[in-house]
Amino acid sequence: MGTLDVSRRAAARFCLLSILGLASIAGARPAVVRGSDDGLAGVVRVKGRPQRDVVVWLEGVTAAAPTGRRKIVLDQRNLQFSPRVLAVSVGTQVEMPNSDRVFHNVFSFHDGKRFDLGLYPVGTAKVVTFDKPGLSRIFCNIHPTMAAYVMAVDSSLVGVSDADGKLEIAGARPGRYEYHAWRPGAEIISGSLTVSAGREIEVAWP
Repeated sequence: MGTLDVSRRAAARFCLLSILGLASIAGARPAVVRGSDDGLAGVVRVKGRPQRDVVVWLEGVTAAAPTGRRKIVLDQRNLQFSPRVLAVSVGTQVEMPNSDRVFHNVFSFHDGKRFDLGLYPVGTAKVVTFDKPGLSRIFCNIHPTMAAYVMAVDSSLVGVSDADGKLEIAGARPGRYEYHAWRPGAEIISGSLTVSAGREIEVAWP
């Protein structure tokens, strides 16, 4: 099992439930994720329920050069950012199109990448390169209810749970890794784990 080093006050339990083998009964015990030859896959649960927007990344694998990667997009549509949580490797360029019929002014002045893209109209897009690790909180200067998060990490092994809590980290070869996990409203937790086919790994906010 993975071990944790958490000094913050107790928070909701974070679990990865295996979808590659026998699944535990929700809430009966800490859930797990299993390693496979293709990486890690599972379902994120908090307090027994599937949890979206949880970022998990493995340390010790340098991010590959961004050349040739699929385009990463943080859209602005219906006065919301989509996706709300995005995880990228350091050096990734993120395109931020305006798909609304109003102007937007996207900015981030907190930790992480700092920028102010200024006003731009529907049908246009601007690009931001996340060139250092950290969490960037993204806002619109015109629409205060719009908010998103971009977590840039020094690893190519990173995943974000989807609306059903499903999480995949492709390419995690067998071996021992340091891991980190984060979700909105919670602190980053860290620990160590060993990836191997069929091995159950537990990650939790106690």
